[in-house]
Amino acid sequence: MPARRITVDGREWQVYPSGFLTQYVGDEFGLIFVAGMGDDRDVRVTRYSPVGTRAREQSLAELENEQLVDLFRTSQPGARSPEAGYRT
Repeated sequence: MPARRITVDGREWQVYPSGFLTQYVGDEFGLIFVAGMGDDRDVRVTRYSPVGTRAREQSLAELENEQLVDLFRTSQPGARSPEAGYRT
């Protein structure tokens, strides 16, 4: 699925489904927000419960931009997140 794009506080972010599954698979999905490239890249992650469609890609496609911005505002830096590749 192509990334969704949103603008938050003047900065453009690409939004992807994380692909990381928890025990709540089907009820909860992860989103990864990415801005910038290389060393200047920022990664943030959040989880959400879809309303309606239970497929990750389809539920992301159904979200309004305002809903994505709200989810972004609840996201956390990805430095310590398994969705963003952190391993212990």
